[in-house]
Amino acid sequence: MVTNRIKNIVSNLLSDNYYILKKLTFDYLMKSGKWVTQMREVYDRGDGAGILLYNKEKQTIILIKQFRMPTYMNDNEDGFLVEICAGMLDKDNPEACIIRETEEEVGYRIKEVQKVYEGYSSPGVMTEKMHFFIGEYTDDMKVSEGGGLDSEHEDIDVLEMPFSEAVNMLHTGKIVDTRTIVLLQYAIINKLLIPAKAGIS
Repeated sequence: MVTNRIKNIVSNLLSDNYYILKKLTFDYLMKSGKWVTQMREVYDRGDGAGILLYNKEKQTIILIKQFRMPTYMNDNEDGFLVEICAGMLDKDNPEACIIRETEEEVGYRIKEVQKVYEGYSSPGVMTEKMHFFIGEYTDDMKVSEGGGLDSEHEDIDVLEMPFSEAVNMLHTGKIVDTRTIVLLQYAIINKLLIPAKAGIS
């Protein structure tokens, strides 16, 4: 739905070195009925998809670990994060994207995924919408060691761990990536792996 509370949008390109950073100036209609001029910088890197991979038989999940420079610049001492497998859509549909990223990053060729959420990553500054999935993996789906693409200078560690260990990392603050928190919380709430009698709630 088109809003009638903004007008006179002026867009200025600040950078297109990697993704697109724009300065947007616009008039916004306040609830009071007064028009005010506002300015925002908006970063457009496209949309993304992420997945929590789980194995019911082994009660395990697969996460990854990689270096994230922005976190290193903001209180993450070594810059490494434990995360879900994720990637940019790159003009694919979300399902095709996450199946591709799963094979590239963790080395498993999965065929089916289930979408559970979609949402804006950081709506104050980014246009990005993330599509969240869960997907079941088995050992016979493994086709490579994963680790990401050399052409993209990816250096990814693949972490298969008991789900209970990941939940403990979540509760003790060792997992701080919000995308990963969202899917782990989904798994806990929906008892994806841990039975209700285990006391996870």
